[in-house]
Amino acid sequence: MATFQAPKGTYDLIPPYSAKYLAVREAISGPLRKSGYGYIETPGFEDVDLFARGVGESTDIVTKEMYTLTTKGGANLALRPEGTASVLRAALEANLHKAGGLPVKLWYSGSYYRYERPQKGRYRHFSQVGAEAIGSEDPALDAELIILADQAYRSLGLRNFRILLNSLGDAECRPVYREALQGFLRGLDLDEETLRRAEINPLRVLDDKRESVQKQLVGAPMLRDYLCEACKAYHSEVRELITAAGVVFEDDEKLVRGLDYYTRTTFEFVHDGLGSQSAVGGGGRYDGLSEMIGGPALPSVGWALGVDRTVLALEAEGVELDIPPATSVFAIALSDEARKVLFGAVTELRKTGVAADFSYGSKGLKSHMKNANRSGARFTVVAGERDLAEGVVQLKDMESGEQDAVALADLVATVRARLA
Repeated sequence: MATFQAPKGTYDLIPPYSAKYLAVREAISGPLRKSGYGYIETPGFEDVDLFARGVGESTDIVTKEMYTLTTKGGANLALRPEGTASVLRAALEANLHKAGGLPVKLWYSGSYYRYERPQKGRYRHFSQVGAEAIGSEDPALDAELIILADQAYRSLGLRNFRILLNSLGDAECRPVYREALQGFLRGLDLDEETLRRAEINPLRVLDDKRESVQKQLVGAPMLRDYLCEACKAYHSEVRELITAAGVVFEDDEKLVRGLDYYTRTTFEFVHDGLGSQSAVGGGGRYDGLSEMIGGPALPSVGWALGVDRTVLALEAEGVELDIPPATSVFAIALSDEARKVLFGAVTELRKTGVAADFSYGSKGLKSHMKNANRSGARFTVVAGERDLAEGVVQLKDMESGEQDAVALADLVATVRARLA
């Protein structure tokens, strides 16, 4: 009988490598938790129309990449391909925008699903940490989120990333630019699907990575020339605020991101050590999304950072995270009576907050010591019949190699004191 394997384009996170992912999630969410963002969790699947309306019908995500299913009751659902639409839907459903002052600030972490061509850094199941600030049109919010993401990456030790920044205009100036861009695109030699996309959302064509398309885009009208005064002033303030915070960025006039809901501020974090999959995260302002999914006008801004991509970026820079061992004390029993006594001691150590583990099974001392080494524990506690008769255990410092007898009654206090 064939053994099962993870589906194509997915991965399993296994210790000790998985500790990197936990550390990255912790580092990204840390600045958010200290800045007024509360944790939110949403279902892994939603009504398919939430994404069709919110993410955009012209996007590759909706047209090619969503995993969809029909329930026995006839409901059409999709595995979530991104986080923003789900978080906004949940916030609206819970009336968070009516519960107190705006903005509603939320952060989340989870798995997302897209049917993509698998390659390094691009998976069909991937992990993100995201943040959304809902219900306020304020350049300081856009700046805050960019600064917090920069802070998170730097706390991990990443240095070789770049921040790309652009403005996509708003409901006043975008339609004028859209018309000019569509007029330009209609005169190009584009395939049928690209022309169809240009009619739905021409900005998506600017994001086309094919060289045959990019060559023809030389001389295309630029959005900066069409921004209204309000959008220019808004973008100028975002730039000033992040510059004042010491965050370096690059203006990128072709940056549109792969989602239709963005307005005004849009940004991307890229790392040149990742090859073609260089984006490690990104986001922007989405002032009209709430109305698109049936809610009131709630101007909002947010981002999502890829945990998978961030881990790859750390590896590309050769950054080793300082991840403490999962176990501080490892207990080895050399007799049946010692098993009971040391198992009890391990339980007591855990109750006092010390990470402790036990060598299970009836192996010899050599095998038990191998387990102790693998655990990364700072101390090993060993006891046999003679030790118990004397009321002691042997406490070995795995770093120095020093070993001494410690009274069993004093074990917990001694271990805590030495770890401190």
